[in-house]
Amino acid sequence: MVNDQNQYGEYDQDKRKLLSSLSHGAIFISTLLVSVLIPLGILLVSDDPVVKENARESLNFHLNIWVYEAIFGALAVILIGLPFLGLVVLVSWVMPVLAIIKVFADPNHSYRYPFIFRLL
Repeated sequence: MVNDQNQYGEYDQDKRKLLSSLSHGAIFISTLLVSVLIPLGILLVSDDPVVKENARESLNFHLNIWVYEAIFGALAVILIGLPFLGLVVLVSWVMPVLAIIKVFADPNHSYRYPFIFRLL
């Protein structure tokens, strides 16, 4: 078995960037279940604490987006939720891109989405 740590106890930066960005970018996969299974699988398999935190944050973001879409989708029936639903869709595209950019810029720190409830 290949050890992911070098002699100084640091994790492989390229692997960390790849797995962290894959966790955040999974939301772009249109299949609902697959987009959650990717960060969940990374969370369960990885032993890198930064990758695990990025996967956990990605799962929290997914859950928050689903809740907001359900609430504003229900409110869209009476036309109150339409602007908010549009905002949620925009945020669900912009925030993961910012997270991926941050992960590549500084792979030693996990990205924290603002204004979400952290359930995991």
